[in-house]
Amino acid sequence: MTSPVTREVPVTVRVFAQRFSSTPRGARLARRLAVLQLDRWGVPYGSETSETAALLVAELAANAVTHGRVPGRDCELTLSYTPGLLLRVDVSDTRGERRPAAVAQGPFDEGGRGLLLVEALASRWAVLDRVPVGKTVRAELDLSPGPARTPPGGS
Repeated sequence: MTSPVTREVPVTVRVFAQRFSSTPRGARLARRLAVLQLDRWGVPYGSETSETAALLVAELAANAVTHGRVPGRDCELTLSYTPGLLLRVDVSDTRGERRPAAVAQGPFDEGGRGLLLVEALASRWAVLDRVPVGKTVRAELDLSPGPARTPPGGS
């Protein structure tokens, strides 16, 4: 007896990882490299996915260099892209004790709204421990129609 043959479409996950300096210039470079890499993977400049990814990377990288900076240590951007399914943005820093949270700010506060933006744009986001030291803030963007979003701040 032979088993039936089922053909499955292969799934290719594309990954890009780059370290950058823990400076505003490094955060800006992370955003630019992310959009460039997405374009190389077939996500055109100016598309909704590209623009959303640029905002997510910009916010997470800015938070990493502002709140997660350790002098002499770099931050890291990792993009994982499964065409038509998922885009994952990970920004890691070496300051594990400062864990971000999306908290509503007062109308006159000058900062603290960045993760609310991430929460609004991403399908889900989370803060993960980074081995051996630090943390990774992850934002995922579902690229195919599917179930409703995970509740805010969920993983």
